[in-house]
Amino acid sequence: MSYTIDDLKTLMARLREPETGCPWDTKQTFSSIVPHTIEEAYEVADAIEQADYPHLKDELGDLLFQVIFYAQMGQEQGHFEFDGIVDHLVRKLIRRHPHVFPEGTLESRIDPDNRPDEAWIKESWERIKAEERAQRPVEDVPVSRLDGIARTLPAMARAEKLQKRASRHGFDWPDIGPVFDKLHEEIDELKEAWQAAEAGTGDRDCVEDELGDLMFVCVNLARFMAVNPEQALKRTNHKFEARFRAIERVLESEGRNMDEETLEALDAIWQSVKGVEKK
Repeated sequence: MSYTIDDLKTLMARLREPETGCPWDTKQTFSSIVPHTIEEAYEVADAIEQADYPHLKDELGDLLFQVIFYAQMGQEQGHFEFDGIVDHLVRKLIRRHPHVFPEGTLESRIDPDNRPDEAWIKESWERIKAEERAQRPVEDVPVSRLDGIARTLPAMARAEKLQKRASRHGFDWPDIGPVFDKLHEEIDELKEAWQAAEAGTGDRDCVEDELGDLMFVCVNLARFMAVNPEQALKRTNHKFEARFRAIERVLESEGRNMDEETLEALDAIWQSVKGVEKK
């Protein structure tokens, strides 16, 4: 016997029953579940990065449970239900893929000899999304070309999306040269703000602003280089962790205590570790 999505929906409804359900589940709200959703999404990403596919199966189940949880609360409050979520999703994806569903139905098929190229597909996708944003009812809030970019995204991911959206509307550097110039300018401004704060003639908010500007330019630089900034930083994190752990192993093998070593001694081991990596 294998359980189905309907069984999962039944399980969720049982968990949320006020009198006989789980006390933890019954007290949850949309807002209280958000941190768990974010955590589960990161755990899915981690399992993929580790190529741990048996674990990925579990993590995808946990992420699906988050959707079921929201759907149950939405149904309880009369906002929406799971079947409505699925229906809306399928209709949206059919609408956004006219190159696959030319007649706007799930049954329609395109002539394989007349498939558009990737550039056309990307342009079509963005055009359709822009049309959808323009049709959304908005009260007393001006429509912006930046609408639809979630404010809760990690800052680096949101910076990249903001830049890409602005670029599509002509607000962008002409080439990578000025981005390098801007990078040096922001470094100088950050240094000046930090020195002012240390001297008591500036404030920490200014330092934070300038550091944010510098990081924003770094994302811009990554975009021009066609490098994923999040992935680049992940690689550096992994590299740092591997080298640090290597230092720990060296010291342990020699009976030395890291906390008692000088920075010069630690850096010497760090450089030797780097040297081994390059061989």
